[in-house]
Amino acid sequence: MDWTHYRFRSLWILAAPPHDVYGALADAERYPRWWPQVREVTPVDEVSGLIRIRSVLPYDLVFTAREVRRDRAAGILEIAMKGDVDGWARWTVTADGPGTRARYDQEVHVTKPLLRRFAVPGRPVFRANHALMMRAGRRGLAAHLRGDGEAV
Repeated sequence: MDWTHYRFRSLWILAAPPHDVYGALADAERYPRWWPQVREVTPVDEVSGLIRIRSVLPYDLVFTAREVRRDRAAGILEIAMKGDVDGWARWTVTADGPGTRARYDQEVHVTKPLLRRFAVPGRPVFRANHALMMRAGRRGLAAHLRGDGEAV
């Protein structure tokens, strides 16, 4: 088993139309306004940006995200990631009754030396850290879509 390889899946059920959810998720530069763990998004060019995230644990992950697929009709947003984590992430946005189901899939290899060093003993903690980040993201996006102001 490669202890530095991770697969994640999260499902967010949101009480907003798919068009609105897709639009918010497609606007990565604004993630820091509603997703507390996304600390910075700095555009590099038309299809890529530098992203810095930090959840509960005291370390940042920094990577370049490059848009691979943006298909509003299919509800898909996909990026390639290179940096402290290498891999890909994809949002799939679909209608769910009167609201929306946003599925997040991610597959990465951790390259950050600190996380590689603690790959085996830290794995459960790293997975929990990711889960907490995703939970906060769902809450922040839900509040943002309701117009409850900025989550951060």
